[in-house]
Amino acid sequence: MLRILLTIVLPLALWVWAFIDCLVTPEDEVKHLPKPIWLIIVLLFPPLGPIAWLVAGKQRGLLRAGAAGGYPGQPADAPRRGRPLAPDDDPEFLASLKGDSAQGDAPKSGSLKKSDKEHEDMLRQWEADLRRREEELRGGDEPEDGRKS
Repeated sequence: MLRILLTIVLPLALWVWAFIDCLVTPEDEVKHLPKPIWLIIVLLFPPLGPIAWLVAGKQRGLLRAGAAGGYPGQPADAPRRGRPLAPDDDPEFLASLKGDSAQGDAPKSGSLKKSDKEHEDMLRQWEADLRRREEELRGGDEPEDGRKS
């Protein structure tokens, strides 16, 4: 049983794991050879290909860690990829908010921008028009004492 485990199962598991690892590794983390060449090496040379991939094919450990604020394998000022951040965790979004408030785009308390005033006037006109139409419809339908039928 141990002989089967050591000669068949472990090498097969290593081969499958190295192949999948090579497939999902981003191109910028592959070292020494292009990714398709590594895939061919892992597939065609089962005992040595996976071991070579694990030893020399991919950036691992401390080599992958970027600078503070960066992502693995990238400097901090490189463009971001991968999972998006929540707005309150995204420094670019927070900086844009600070820039907007510095320019005076955010309305101050007690004052409305011109477009807000226009919207308020339009809303008042619609409400007055709605009241007028309701009165026209109710005109002769309600009894004089004001009770609804």
